Amino acid sequence: MSRKKLTVYDYLKCKGKRQLSVLFVHNVEEARAAEEAGIDMICTSHDAPQYGIYNSFDELKRIREAAPSCFMQSGTANNIASEYDAMKVSHKYLEIGADVIYGGNWSYKIIRALRDENIPINSHVGLVPGKATWIGGFRAIGKTADEAEGVLKHTIELQEAGAIGVELEVVPPKVAAIITQKVDIITLSMGSGSDCDGQYLFANDVLGYTQGHVPRHARIYRNFKAEFDKLQNERLSAFKEFHSDTVNQTFNDPKITVGIEDREYEEFLKLADKY
Repeated sequence: MSRKKLTVYDYLKCKGKRQLSVLFVHNVEEARAAEEAGIDMICTSHDAPQYGIYNSFDELKRIREAAPSCFMQSGTANNIASEYDAMKVSHKYLEIGADVIYGGNWSYKIIRALRDENIPINSHVGLVPGKATWIGGFRAIGKTADEAEGVLKHTIELQEAGAIGVELEVVPPKVAAIITQKVDIITLSMGSGSDCDGQYLFANDVLGYTQGHVPRHARIYRNFKAEFDKLQNERLSAFKEFHSDTVNQTFNDPKITVGIEDREYEEFLKLADKY
């Protein structure tokens, strides 16, 4: 059964009415599964190996095609130096069908300029990975009253600048709930509880194939790492067997080759003798 894809208008109207399911996807297979599972929103990026993101920009086009009814956020992990750069890169994503642009490290000035051009931006508060050095590393934010107020103030300022939503990462759920009530924009929880407007996880965490450190807020639903290890072992065994068959010259097997009638072969031998 087909469903209507959310517009920016619909996305904002979800506030207080229903929870949004949000998945970061890395490839077409994950996007297709998100589409069939009825996931509301997918997030994508590219060329950011420092964050375990290896797909190319071209893969984003295929992801969009694979999940046509999912609201899609796209963005870059690279730094943006000016309003012009932000506008240019945003249009690149909008042209391939993104619905909202991720600008988690962008200044109020840049977000305000893009809002003036009707470019929808989702930002980031709490533990913002790109600004971790300013907060003392990767840690929970908002466990003191002053810090909690700082997250609230940051969210309100992003709303005033024109952002339409924020990823609210590793903030105490009680604090996240108040922030969600205080703002009109969408709040997407990443380890900040169920009282935000939506829940955001990475597909690699959901599927259990994250390499290295697994975030505390990740919820693992399947163990793909074990499956991938099994596949790699089977891949290795198959390659070894192929190499052995090559060395032992087993490829005259009639199951995988074509024959020639004896009469034609004898005639060929006569013709070959001329050379």
